[in-house]
Amino acid sequence: MDKFIINGGKKLSGIVEISGAKNAILPIMAAALLAKGKSVLHNVPHLIDIKMMAHVMRVIGARIDFEGDTMEIDATHASYCEAPYELVSKMRASIYVMGPLLARFGSARVSFPGGCAIGTRPVDLHLKAMEALGANIEIEHGYILANAPKMHGSEIHFEKVSVGATANTLMAAVLTKGETNIFNAAIEPEIGSLIDFLNLMGAKIDGKDTTHLKIIGVNKLKPAEMTMIPDRIEAGTFVIAGAITNSPITVSNCQPAHIGILLDKMKVAGFDFEIGENSLKVIPSETINPVNIQTQPYPLFPTDLQAQFLALMTLANGTSIIEETIFPDRFMHVSELNRLDANIVLNKNIATVNGVKSLSGAEVMATDLRASATLVLAGLAAQGQTTISRIYHIDRGYERIEEKLNNLGADIKRVKG
Repeated sequence: MDKFIINGGKKLSGIVEISGAKNAILPIMAAALLAKGKSVLHNVPHLIDIKMMAHVMRVIGARIDFEGDTMEIDATHASYCEAPYELVSKMRASIYVMGPLLARFGSARVSFPGGCAIGTRPVDLHLKAMEALGANIEIEHGYILANAPKMHGSEIHFEKVSVGATANTLMAAVLTKGETNIFNAAIEPEIGSLIDFLNLMGAKIDGKDTTHLKIIGVNKLKPAEMTMIPDRIEAGTFVIAGAITNSPITVSNCQPAHIGILLDKMKVAGFDFEIGENSLKVIPSETINPVNIQTQPYPLFPTDLQAQFLALMTLANGTSIIEETIFPDRFMHVSELNRLDANIVLNKNIATVNGVKSLSGAEVMATDLRASATLVLAGLAAQGQTTISRIYHIDRGYERIEEKLNNLGADIKRVKG
């Protein structure tokens, strides 16, 4: 397995360009299955998760060409209504094909999903929504068997906010006869992007950026072409990279409004920003103030930036409380950060971070996607050399992260395993 070797303590400077949003692209790829013909997506990064989703869709029968940052998806001959275990087990987002398959073909056979080992992430909200739309759901040998020769509009009330369930329900409902109303829907930018794409295909969805979505089913959709939104989690990660190294880096091709809560918390921590329409510059601070955060659905603090912000707080002048409410087990990075001389005490879903004056390089192991990025950030700030093993996790969600960091002045090397 590949490793990163980081010689820390370097000041960074320059401009880093953010790639397209993985978490927006994956459901949009699945949405392309809803229409015969060729859909075109621009600003698509080369990530393991995106390539894995492409494999799933090729199994279904779609043709996918991916060159540069443009992906063409021709779903004309898609007809195989199964997403097999060997692919779905490696990436949770494969569950997104269930809604489009049900809507277009009336049946789907999808393995239970896998992905990062960050605690239980059940799909019952997806299944209940499909049942409300008229699907018959059975579980057999680790597979979800969904059949719905005739689906119908319905009222769907999510008991908790779920990005995945909102996306799957949208894709199932757009070709379903009648009116569907989704209440307590997710309002993440990635959901807004999916709504834009579906409406370009000819869907009728109202309520974007609200918790109440109204869908009027149509008989047919057409392929669409769209540029993908920038990745707000990658943008936030690089903002924290500038802060943790006390460096004035500029993050370009981003939408600052999508990470507004992070910027607010970092201002409390002592940092400031020069914010443009599609970019922002980190203004360093000599002192890092301790800040408490609690993860919540958008627009509050995202769980996907919890680990990175925790890394920043290890160098704060005081004690911070980090509470994880989305995935309570998402703290596997804590023990690895403590190997770098951080002082973090974990009690269930709450981490107490006692700031230290400096971190020290050591050998650490990545355990999931965001934990990988967190260890890279800590390694950039640590004195001496840090070696991070099992970095295949980071390639799932960050495109050429070592190249982007080295262009800013970091000293990070990928060593082939």
